[in-house]
Amino acid sequence: QVQLVESGGGLVQAGGSLRLSCAASGRTFNREAMAWFRQAPGKEREFVATIRWSGGSTYYAESVKGRFTISRDNAKNTVYLQMNSLKPEDTAVYYCAASKAYTSGSYTLKRDYDIWGQGTQVTVSS
Repeated sequence: QVQLVESGGGLVQAGGSLRLSCAASGRTFNREAMAWFRQAPGKEREFVATIRWSGGSTYYAESVKGRFTISRDNAKNTVYLQMNSLKPEDTAVYYCAASKAYTSGSYTLKRDYDIWGQGTQVTVSS
């Protein structure tokens, strides 16, 4: 069974940067993609970014494009989210997710994923 452990959240001022990490353990070879989602208080969980294990292609939500960068280290089975130029509206719990085994698609929807981390809080002060 795949397990995901996030780290790197915290409190930062607007304009600052944070890097989140997501370490995956277990059988990940049959899962095509990893992603970051976020959920602000009172809002639905929303897609942030996704990356394919093979080839490393990426896709971002419009709200973070140009500010956030998703990357992966296949040897360490770890995915990262570098967040720059943070805004107060980026405040949320950030979740790492692994795509369902042996599937394909855009990997931008919650239903594309069935393994989730516990979440890490990111708070951006104005």
